[in-house]
This record gives sequence, C-alpha cells and structure tokens, in this order.
Amino acid sequence: MSENRGTLYGIGVGPGDPDLITMKAVKAMGGVDVIFTASSSKNSFSLAVDIARPHLPENVDVVVLPFPMTSDKEVMAKAWNENACTIAKVLDEGKNVAFLTLGDPMTYSTFGYIAQCMRSDYADYPMVTIPGITSFQAAAARINTPLVEGEETLMITSGAYGGAHVRRVADAAENVVLLKAYKNVDDIADALSESNLLDHSCAIKKCGRQGEEIVWNVSDLRDIKPDYWTLIIAKQNNGLKI
Repeated sequence: MSENRGTLYGIGVGPGDPDLITMKAVKAMGGVDVIFTASSSKNSFSLAVDIARPHLPENVDVVVLPFPMTSDKEVMAKAWNENACTIAKVLDEGKNVAFLTLGDPMTYSTFGYIAQCMRSDYADYPMVTIPGITSFQAAAARINTPLVEGEETLMITSGAYGGAHVRRVADAAENVVLLKAYKNVDDIADALSESNLLDHSCAIKKCGRQGEEIVWNVSDLRDIKPDYWTLIIAKQNNGLKI
C-alpha cells in the first residue's frame, strides 16, 4: 500500500509578496491534487493561500484545516493530530498534497507541528519540505540592513509575551529579531531600552503586503497600535538608523 501513497509537501509561501515564492515551491504547487492550509478555528481565511493564489492551478482543491488559537497544549495537540489524520487519509488515496504556510515551514510554523505528527504517527508516508523566505529576511531587505555580519550573533524570538526573552539573552546577541510584536509592546520597548537596543531598532508592519509600514522609532509603537504582523529588528551597533 505504501508505494501507492501520495507525497506531502510542506511549502513556505514567504512573507506576503507572491513574487517571493520560490520556483521550487511554484513547481510543487502545480503538481499536487489538494492544497491544505491552516486557519483559526474562528474563520476559514488563509493568508498563505491568498498569497499563493497567483501560482495555484485553477481547479485545485483547497482544504482549510482549523487550528484553535489557544495556549491549552491538550487542545492544540488534539487539533494537530486530527489534522494530520485528515492529510494522511488523502495521501492514502494516492494523491499528492501541499500544506501551505507563511514564511518558512520550519520557522515558527504550523507545518512544524503537522510534520511532528506525521513523523510520529505516519513515519512511512513520503514528506518533502520546501523552505520559504521568512518575514525577518524580507524586512531586513526592505530596510537594506544586514541581519548579521562577521562574527556577530542573531537571536530570533517571539514578542507575543513581551520583552522577557530580550532581557534574558540580549547580552549574548548583537542582533535581535522579535516576531509577533503586537502585544505588550510597552514591555518590549522597555526591554530593548534596558539592553541598549532601542536606539538602533526598527519595526516593520505587514512587510511586503498592502498596508506595509516602517516605524523607525520603535518607541512610537507605544502610541501606534501594532498588529499581529509587526516585527522588530534591533541591533547593538548603529548600522540600522537612517
């Protein structure tokens, strides 16, 4: 039976600009029977599919899998396992499928959890991961600023819960990226200031998408409400400020 199974492709569609999707990803999407993607359990919208739409076959089936937005690990694990089972059933039909995700499939991605479930429960099912351009790579290019140079280090972390990670390890990293810097922004700004990073920080909202905004003074985010797609690049040196 295994020789008749389809292949699961985990595909990163990049940060928002359809032109930043790799040629390998476009080729893979053109050869699958079903497109899977994730959405909040509260709606069926998929930004990843919206970004990839110009490259999708006209009549390909698109299946949106619900993932609850919760910190309850048991609830999340149940959703991951159920959605992996849904994918496996389609693979058992001999169909090739793609799971589309924003940015890169192995960087803060829903596909990472699906991949774990596949390796655990469906280890003999073919799976191929195709990397994508991350939001912080696109943001660095957008402001023409290197993320790292020479022997420097780079810390990539989530800002969803404030600046705790910055306080803990900023002394060991010359460059810091905070993704999902949309909540607790006052604490993030305080942490950057305490770590001597604030004066050389920049926030980018919706990089590469409609409504993109560059905020050169991160302290302004205390008054300008950031959204979910806000990230911050901070550097110990002064190579960022204009």
